Amino acid sequence: VQLQASGGGLVQAGGSLRLSCAASGRTFSGYVMGWFRQAPGKEREFVAAIPWSRSNTYYADSVKGRFTISRDNAKNTVYLQMNSLKPEDTAVYYCAAATSIITSSIRSSNSYRDWGQGTQVTVSS
Repeated sequence: VQLQASGGGLVQAGGSLRLSCAASGRTFSGYVMGWFRQAPGKEREFVAAIPWSRSNTYYADSVKGRFTISRDNAKNTVYLQMNSLKPEDTAVYYCAAATSIITSSIRSSNSYRDWGQGTQVTVSS
């Protein structure tokens, strides 16, 4: 599946952004979708994930309570609503897709096969 992320930009601390990731090329059905981010000089880290069924959502501790992941399966799109943004949220954000993941591996980037190109989020203090 091909993924196209969008919605990044420059925002002041305390502000909000909504990222979108549109999937194409194959059926969206059954895919687990995740968001990861990578700041300069740092490793890529897990942000959030949501299975096809939307039965659960998973978050990194650093974003829990501020970010919300959701998906619209009819539109083949996954979203990341980011509120109360902090300068440390500055990074390139990537969406990723996987056909099947065991719950214990949902936070590992190695579990995801398909990746979008990334969208820059910059939070100024």
